[in-house]
Amino acid sequence: VQAAFFWFRVVLSAAVLGFSLAVTLEGLFTGNTTMWDGVPNAVAVILFFLLMSVVGLLEGMQIAFFAVAKLKKSERGRAPFALKTCELLFRGDGHNLPGFMIGRQLCVVSCFFIIARVTSLNVEPGNGNNIFGVSDAAQTFFNMGFLGAVITTILGSITWQLVASAFPLAFLSNPLVYVFLRICLFLEATGIASGAWVLAALHKRVAGFQRDEVYIGTAEEREAKDLGDQKEVEHALAKLPGFTTMPEALAKLMSQDPSVKEFVRSMSANNIDVGDLNNLEEKV
Repeated sequence: VQAAFFWFRVVLSAAVLGFSLAVTLEGLFTGNTTMWDGVPNAVAVILFFLLMSVVGLLEGMQIAFFAVAKLKKSERGRAPFALKTCELLFRGDGHNLPGFMIGRQLCVVSCFFIIARVTSLNVEPGNGNNIFGVSDAAQTFFNMGFLGAVITTILGSITWQLVASAFPLAFLSNPLVYVFLRICLFLEATGIASGAWVLAALHKRVAGFQRDEVYIGTAEEREAKDLGDQKEVEHALAKLPGFTTMPEALAKLMSQDPSVKEFVRSMSANNIDVGDLNNLEEKV
């Protein structure tokens, strides 16, 4: 039932996206959008897909950058552009990552300004020019811009974020990532949004925030202390009383099932011995 419900939502979402694209492209090809006068319809269509790709790339870059931020240098792959991107991003005292966030936002806002013009329909209901001959009420709904929002959310944002979160290093291997990182850092350097630094500093002081490295150290420090991610999970598993070493099968089960892990922890905390379990099993 759960799988069927999942695929129902997938099909429904794909249908909504397809319908939104069909309506928007019909408006673009017929010149019925709020695109500026004098811009050919073909150019408007090209701008639509080009800007969607740019916004999607910037959304994915944000996810990929934070995914590799906690990795050691040796774990950031060997692809030339991935290495160049990471070297630029984490250079010096680490201001380039938040600097990218500021420049990225400026770039995304600029793209959205044009995308809104491209995707917003401008068809006056009641004149017989409704898209696909829909009713005046439906055309009024189309003109509100919700279809463009659906396209931007799915096609220009979430899809790219999912890919970047699953394959961050492969995503960073794209040369365009390095190019747009440079562009975003240039936009941040213009100072248009530098007030964000002041507000962020005030927020940090008021909330008492500190960097994660203060609590957990850098990736290299954690490795030196034998606190890698996988080992940290294994060390956190409590040992059963009566066992000098936890059975591998049990350790695997605990890593897969949190309830089993919690049960073993409670046994250790209450000093329950394995012999007590055998006696309990006999009584049952």
